[in-house]
Amino acid sequence: MRLFRLLMGTALAGLASSLFLAPAQASAPEYVALGDSYSSGTGAGSYTNLLCTRSANAYPALLAAGRPGTTFKFVACGGATIPDVVADQLSALSANTTLVTISIGGNDAGFANTMLSCKYSTTTQCRSALEEGQEFVREELPAKLDSLYSQIRSRAPQAEVVVVGYPHLYKQGGLCLGGLGSTKRDMINAASDVLAEVLASRAAAAGFTFADARPGFAGHEICTADEWIDASNVHPTATGHARGYLPVVTAAEG
Repeated sequence: MRLFRLLMGTALAGLASSLFLAPAQASAPEYVALGDSYSSGTGAGSYTNLLCTRSANAYPALLAAGRPGTTFKFVACGGATIPDVVADQLSALSANTTLVTISIGGNDAGFANTMLSCKYSTTTQCRSALEEGQEFVREELPAKLDSLYSQIRSRAPQAEVVVVGYPHLYKQGGLCLGGLGSTKRDMINAASDVLAEVLASRAAAAGFTFADARPGFAGHEICTADEWIDASNVHPTATGHARGYLPVVTAAEG
């Protein structure tokens, strides 16, 4: 009996030792794409979810397709605001999430109404709408972003987070046949710069990376000879996602 107990003790000790020394099973990389229409792919076609206009041509889908074995959660939704992300999208994050991308803030600043005002109203009304949006971006958006980014970090503590900006929408100067006048175009692009500055600042404060879309789309805005933004819906085309957004996001992540 004493010999039996001795042999059993030795066997159990060996088993415990082997379990302790065995490497932990690595989980698959997990990529979660959060955000609004500029991430969901509104305007890019080939929609996998019509309600949220999620497109197979959107940069998150393209990024995930180039990474076999990665778990991909595509929850970005057209029209989303920061409260929408908090209520409907953050639950996709987990301790296993390794990469997060997010574009958000444009709708919170009244993007859709501002664009309608600039397209169909006077220059004075366009300017007023843009100034109202910029006041929100400067005065209220930073705290809202800080809160959102804190929640992202809390839910995905190990993830690399890339905050994706918005491109300039229009060509600077010159003629834009059938489009907006140069004054309106310049004002809209200037407002985009204000938003980009705030997004970059709050991303840096959170320890996240900012992917600036403006250089990626330079020379391919509305009214250029090779547009990557659809003038009818003011969103990137499939080409814009593949050749504008994807390289910018990939470089930021790298």
